[in-house]
Amino acid sequence: QVQLVESGGGLVEAGGSLRLTCAASGSIRSINDMYWYRQAPGKQRELVATITSGGTTNYADSVKGRFTISRDNAKNTQYLQMDSLKPEDTGVYYCSAVIRPSLSGFFGTYWGQGTQVTVSS
Repeated sequence: QVQLVESGGGLVEAGGSLRLTCAASGSIRSINDMYWYRQAPGKQRELVATITSGGTTNYADSVKGRFTISRDNAKNTQYLQMDSLKPEDTGVYYCSAVIRPSLSGFFGTYWGQGTQVTVSS
C-alpha cells in the first residue's frame, strides 16, 4: 500500500518559517509530479505549489517568492519551505503525488492526511 505522510506543521508567529515534509512509503515504482495544497476553514482547497519529475516548479501567486517546493527522488520525499509566513497562510496543508505502485503498474494520485499550519499575528 502506498501512503503519503506529512510532517512539520505547527504554530508559528507571523514572519516565521516552517518546513513541511511529505514522505511516500510502500511499494513504489516511480513518482511523477508532486503537489502541495492547503485548505483554510470554510474555504476551497487551493493548489499551493507543484514540482514535476523534471524539477519544474510552479506556485500560487499568493505564496510566490515566499514558498519553495523541492523533492528528493532517492528518498521519495517532497518538501515545502515556507518563509515570511502570514496569518492568511493558516490552514491544513496536504501533499499529493502521482505515483506508480510496484504492484499495479499504473499511475494514480495519492494524498496525505494533512498537517495543520497555524500562523499567529
